[in-house]
Amino acid sequence: MYKRARLKDTVEVPPQFLADVTPELVKRLLQDKLEGRMDEDVGSVVSVTEVHDIGEGAVLPNRPGVYYEAEFDALTFDPQMQEVVDGEVVEVVNFGAFVGIGPVDGLLHVSQISDEYLAFDEEGQQLASRESNSTLGVGDSVRARIVTKSIDERNPRESKIGLTAKQVGLGKHGWLKAERERRQATTESE
Repeated sequence: MYKRARLKDTVEVPPQFLADVTPELVKRLLQDKLEGRMDEDVGSVVSVTEVHDIGEGAVLPNRPGVYYEAEFDALTFDPQMQEVVDGEVVEVVNFGAFVGIGPVDGLLHVSQISDEYLAFDEEGQQLASRESNSTLGVGDSVRARIVTKSIDERNPRESKIGLTAKQVGLGKHGWLKAERERRQATTESE
């Protein structure tokens, strides 16, 4: 879920910029420091949008810069447990599909995609069902629910989000559309 959050953090202003400490400079330094970083409390910082307050600078021994505490607004992405998300398949491997949901990827394990057996087609880079000829490949849009979440603040790339699509209304968008059309045709024929 995307949120706008009011945050506080300390930023180091290098000596060459000390003559002109402006909100624009502090915003740029905060963007360099925070954007893409994961935090257990706020999620992933997508963008620092506006600096509201810059505190008094502090000098630390043996450090060349001056440290300022800043209050600012940021756009964050914090996936919530049980949240339904739409995303795009960015990679398919033999054990499932990685789905881009905002600035992070979630794993849709092969056992959580469908009740049908899905085989990995390495050449076509997709998971395919022999029963219904359904496929899931890179670029496909899917709707899934977040079922596990493990955020690694030190190494955001190691954060893990587990997804499921084994419920009514979840799955590949093409499958959902076909199911709606099938239900509608059944209803109209009655």
